[in-house]
Amino acid sequence: MQVWTDVSQVPAGWGPSVVTLGNFDGVHRGHVAVLTRMVEDARAVGARAVAVTFTPHPAQVHRPDAAPPLLLGDADRIEMLAATGLDAVLLVTYTLEFARQSPQEFVQRYLVGALAARTVVVGRDVRFGWQNSGDLATMRELGERHGFDVDDIEDVRPGGEPDAPAGRRWSSTWVRELLALGDVRAAADVLGRAHRVRGVVVHGDARGRALGYPTANLGGTTGMVPADGVYAGWLRRADRRPDGAPVEEGDRVLPAAVSIGTNPTFGGRDRRVEAYVLDRTDLDLYDEEVVLELVERLRPTLRFDAVDELLTQMASDVAEVRRVLGSAGPEEPAGP
Repeated sequence: MQVWTDVSQVPAGWGPSVVTLGNFDGVHRGHVAVLTRMVEDARAVGARAVAVTFTPHPAQVHRPDAAPPLLLGDADRIEMLAATGLDAVLLVTYTLEFARQSPQEFVQRYLVGALAARTVVVGRDVRFGWQNSGDLATMRELGERHGFDVDDIEDVRPGGEPDAPAGRRWSSTWVRELLALGDVRAAADVLGRAHRVRGVVVHGDARGRALGYPTANLGGTTGMVPADGVYAGWLRRADRRPDGAPVEEGDRVLPAAVSIGTNPTFGGRDRRVEAYVLDRTDLDLYDEEVVLELVERLRPTLRFDAVDELLTQMASDVAEVRRVLGSAGPEEPAGP
């Protein structure tokens, strides 16, 4: 899949294209259903399938104090989009200047001029252009003027799953609600995969190592961090370390007990995300960018009166992580 970060990078003569617009935060099951169908439709008519998306999220530009946490960083969002079979993604830098374009200017420059759209796939609540003045009717009018069809899609809803709220559609909002509760297992049902948090392993206070449970502390995380607690999950590494040294295949996906919180037993105040790789005290993960795939929340964060009590609980947590992860292996990577 090709990834362009500016419209000027689209190759001359690209197209014809079937194009869709959206933020695709989380790339949940609703997104995947629409994108997969779009790719199939594009293949059937000999066109290329392209998604136009934005970074940062428009809400972070227009309402930074009220913007919701993003479910995925750009790297993981691109990986998930690639897994749907798209030919290309145009990742547009969203700025106030970009937002000042009229609906006509946006369609002419991006959809028609660059991507040679023959079909544009949008939701019925689509809004685009200056002050969201463009809507579905506007897109249809512009399609007639510029020679492309408009395919409006209905919300994608759970198909009879017993625990799904009646009438609720797959949505990023739903996932955020579940993660705020720490219910990563239910969030995975909406996403179609385990929720991810990505970050670079940084130096901590080495307290876990002193206790016999060395942890990888994540800094600069992307992906919504769920409610405080202890989780069972997988730590996924890249094929190579930052210095270029290869990572052995057996060390790329590792079972982990993940702690999220302020470490109240030791009077901590800063919220941290840290992972103990089961049965491994030999790993040097510093400066590596890793992904944590969270499978199940085991318990909330607790404060213990004595270190011995904490150690007893940690041993119990590790046993529970082993049980949870033993019943389901790690997911395959979503994309290449």
